[in-house]
Amino acid sequence: MKRLLVFFAVCLMPFFMLSQTDLYVHPNADTYVANTKTIAILPLKVQVNLSLKELKDFTQEQMIAMSKNEALEIQKATYFWFLKRELKVQIQDPQKTNELLKNNGIDIHDYDSYTSSELGAILGVETIVTGTFETSKLLSNGVVVGLAVLTGYFGPTNSTTLNMEFKSTTDNVMVVKYLKNVRGTVGSNMQDQINKLMRKVSRRIPYTK
Repeated sequence: MKRLLVFFAVCLMPFFMLSQTDLYVHPNADTYVANTKTIAILPLKVQVNLSLKELKDFTQEQMIAMSKNEALEIQKATYFWFLKRELKVQIQDPQKTNELLKNNGIDIHDYDSYTSSELGAILGVETIVTGTFETSKLLSNGVVVGLAVLTGYFGPTNSTTLNMEFKSTTDNVMVVKYLKNVRGTVGSNMQDQINKLMRKVSRRIPYTK
């Protein structure tokens, strides 16, 4: 009976955590890193893919507000993830990043019309981090995360995708592109999610030692 339970548990594991990882590193990444003193992490674009039933509980304004709040949480979580690593560069405090953008009339959630060089000049950095974060689950208190923690059910329908891009502000070249897709259990809060999504790439990103 025990053997049967173990076999059953092993068979279920792929359904609880299926992941896909894609990492691109520029051939001259080391040169870009050597010429980088500071990196700024901008709020990522957040997309929430809820079911029609879940969407009925929220207005469009509420969904936009939650997505923006989630973007700020991701920004802070990514910042703290970097702070806990041994780095070759400095990381700009997100509060300073957002204040500089706002002071220059830029919406921190809508900066696509600006080039990396333009943003870099405003922020005073050599590299910026942008990207997208896509999730399919929502907690009952309105905070978007990658699993249904309140119900205790971590089914295979949960999906979280992180797409992170490191761009040089000198010539607008993409130095690193990291894509991670996970179906299943990711984490109970944003910091936990970012830690797990970034875990296997720590030493493969050229900005870390």
